[in-house]
Amino acid sequence: MQQEMETITLPLPCKLGRVNYYLVETDTGYVLIDTGSSNKRSELERELESAGCEPGNLKLIVLTHGDFDHIGNAAYLRGKFGAEIAMHKDDSGMAERGDMFWNRKSGNTLIRRIAPILFRFGKSNRFEPDLHIDDGYVLSEYGFDATVLTIPGHSKGSIGILTASGDLLCGDLFVNTDKPVLNSIMDDLEAANASVVKLRSLAAKTVYPGHGKPFPMEQFIESN
Repeated sequence: MQQEMETITLPLPCKLGRVNYYLVETDTGYVLIDTGSSNKRSELERELESAGCEPGNLKLIVLTHGDFDHIGNAAYLRGKFGAEIAMHKDDSGMAERGDMFWNRKSGNTLIRRIAPILFRFGKSNRFEPDLHIDDGYVLSEYGFDATVLTIPGHSKGSIGILTASGDLLCGDLFVNTDKPVLNSIMDDLEAANASVVKLRSLAAKTVYPGHGKPFPMEQFIESN
């Protein structure tokens, strides 16, 4: 099964940093992991076009969680490219309601109000996923030799993607903008720690976070 992964990194609004999306080319087309916020939609489209991803050959969009900086272009890309959208059911209400604090334990009232404006997540960007994916779901029918892992903590419905070669696309469980650490923004720290324990038992070699650079899983384990 041929599969090549390309990292796309684009800036967030208001100089809040950068976010990564991962485009996987397979024998049958492309799979996109996360889509970024809509403020850089044209740049994302250029990156996809440059990689050879175009309407008709983007088969699946996998969303690691429901934050607007990861799902902001999903509805648009589904409409233009004809791809299915997959995510965990525990975060799907974020996309359907336009509220990324929908299933979280807490959230500042002001941030709740400004987040949709900051990330330009209006009604046109809301959607219902085509597919709810859970722990152990295999993506081989899309030409992607990889398995879904539930790794809650950052959000209740956070998932990771573990490829057969040991690459782990972890969403926002980890970040590596300075060094590999757990994301400081956690809805449930106990669940996050349980997710780390789970990952230690698996054959993850290289971690690809939503923010920051890839790093060896062993590096995180040794330092934590």
